[in-house]
Formats: sequence, C-alpha cells, structure tokens
Amino acid sequence: MRKKKGNVVNGWINLDKPVGMTSTQAVGNVRRALNAQKAGHAGTLDPLASGVLPIALGEATKTIPYCQDALKIYRFTVTWGAARDTDDAEGDIIATSNLRPTLEAIEAVLLAFLGDIEQVPPKFSPIKINGERAYDLARDGEDVTLKPRPVYIESLHLLSRPDGDSSEFTVTCGKGTYIRSLARDMAEKLGTYGYISALRREAVGTLDASHAISLEMLEKMGDSPPPENVLLPVQTVLDDIPVLAINDQEAARLKQGQKLSFFSKPDLARLIQAGLDFDEEDEALALYKGKPLALVSVKGPEIKPERVFNL
Repeated sequence: MRKKKGNVVNGWINLDKPVGMTSTQAVGNVRRALNAQKAGHAGTLDPLASGVLPIALGEATKTIPYCQDALKIYRFTVTWGAARDTDDAEGDIIATSNLRPTLEAIEAVLLAFLGDIEQVPPKFSPIKINGERAYDLARDGEDVTLKPRPVYIESLHLLSRPDGDSSEFTVTCGKGTYIRSLARDMAEKLGTYGYISALRREAVGTLDASHAISLEMLEKMGDSPPPENVLLPVQTVLDDIPVLAINDQEAARLKQGQKLSFFSKPDLARLIQAGLDFDEEDEALALYKGKPLALVSVKGPEIKPERVFNL
C-alpha cells in the first residue's frame, strides 16, 4: 500500500474564510499549512462571503455530517432596487426598480420567512441537474429551473439601515438555506428587487467567528503543531450527542466492528445515565479512556458501531 503524503492530523479548524476565496481553495490552503493527509469542509461559503468555515482534518472528516446539520448564523446586507442573475453582487444586473422599502414594510414581511418554508435555490448554485452543476449550466447561458426545497429559519432580524438603498440583517437557519434566495424573496415580497451585497457567517453550531482563526495566522505557524485552541478535538461538533463510556473489552469489540449487548442491570443503568432512548433507535459517542472511539447506534440493549475512529 502506498503511504499517504503528509502528517496525520485529526481535528477541526474553525477558519475565518476571507472574501474572494472559494471553500475548496480554503480547504487546500489549510491542508498545505498543516501538511495534513486528509481534509474537508462542512458547508460551502460563496467566494463573496466571509466567516466561519469549519474544516475537518483526518478522522474528524467522519463527523462532517453532524456539523453540516447544525444551525448557522449569518449577518448579511441586502441592496434594494436591482436583481442580479447570481442573486449577489458578483452577477449581472437583470432588472431594476425605483422602489425602496420602508423600515415598517421590511419588519412586516420578516414573519413570512420564519419556521419551515419553501425556497428556490439560486440558479448559480452547486445543485446538480441531470448530473451537471446548476452554476455551470447558468454560465453556459442555459435556462436553469430549480425546484423549491424545504428549509428552516429559526430567527430573522433587521439590524440597521446604513442608507436608503440597503439594509442589514441577521438570520439563524438550518441546513441548505440559501441567504441569496432569502434576500431575493424578501425583495419580491416587498414589491422590489434585491441582492446580497455583503455576507458573513457568524457561527456554525458551537463554532463562532469570535474564536475563528485566519488563514494568515495558520500559515505563520509553519511546521509547529497547532495549539489546542486552534486544532479542536474530533468530538467538537458532537456536543449534542449522548456520551457512553466503555471499558477495555467493549472497546476491543467495537474496534473490530462487532456489536455490544447491554443486558445486565449495571449496563442498562449506563444507557439510562447517558440519556439514551430504549424505545427508539438512538445514537451516541462511545468514549474510551476519555477519547472518542466510535459513533454508535443504540437500539434497545444493542449497540452497533457506525463510524470507528482511528485515534
């Protein structure tokens, strides 16, 4: 077997992605800065956007889906009176309007975008249509039609109005929500046009911008191992998953991909103490000597390894 290039680096980097860089480029830069064997990100940020881009290294890549499912917080500015084909400042203007919404009108429409709503993604998005990316088809001048998708918006607030042409907002939303679509749809409901002129992701789950590290700072570290406050533990994004402590014998079985059966009273008590539900299939993080060993599914007394960590 050919040896992988780079060092074994396991954990999360809470990167403050700069404007003008794609998420893929950011991952590549972090991987090179740490000379890491394996890296991936949890949730694309457009080149126009800055802010929290969670980057998983090594065994942390097995926890990416949990990070992607976390709530996200964005701060964004909408410029009123023009529509752009990309729904952000990078695109071409395709329609204009002289109407500028009042503060009262803006506040009145916010409620319509809360909770579980349907949203049509931007034409310039990575969604696949018959195997091709929507943005590739849109760039080629093809007519792109995307279907509405269910998304969840927990909160949406108007923060300020720097001038008559723009307004600043903050939103807390679930997986798959497009802020560009939100800006476009709010403008439409207000009887005008609008696009995103500034976008910053303030948080992804427990990872927030106040503790994010810049690419420049990461690159300055050179060959020295990143400190604990920079390279976060693999379990960082698993904060809302029950934790199940296991012993030597159980750890050996899970490592081999074998199931465990908890039938004795002490074992059942452990499941109850971990907050696991006997009636429904649940999941937990199996900890061995304080370190994550595996993500397991728990159904009644049966514990089955789903993702085993090599740490």
